[in-house]
Amino acid sequence: MPIDPWLLAVIIIIVVVCIYFVVLWGIRAHKRKIEAGKEELIGKMAVVEIALNPKGVVLVEGERWNAVIDKGQVEPEEEVVITGVDGLKLIVTKK
Repeated sequence: MPIDPWLLAVIIIIVVVCIYFVVLWGIRAHKRKIEAGKEELIGKMAVVEIALNPKGVVLVEGERWNAVIDKGQVEPEEEVVITGVDGLKLIVTKK
């Protein structure tokens, strides 16, 4: 039983279009900015929960993090800027 040439052409066109969109989606995914990991935290603001003298705890997007201030001390409820990440500890500076 022969296959209808029009049916075969439609199936080939659909497969080619699907492959095109999958490749296009993959290229766009690789160009996106990283949105996870320590790269995302650097430059963000954090609120001090337990005074930094120099060690303490800060709140970043609802998560508690151990933190160390580069110099000085900061009281609770003050804002700091995250300048680095060392394992599970944030390095911060006064705003």
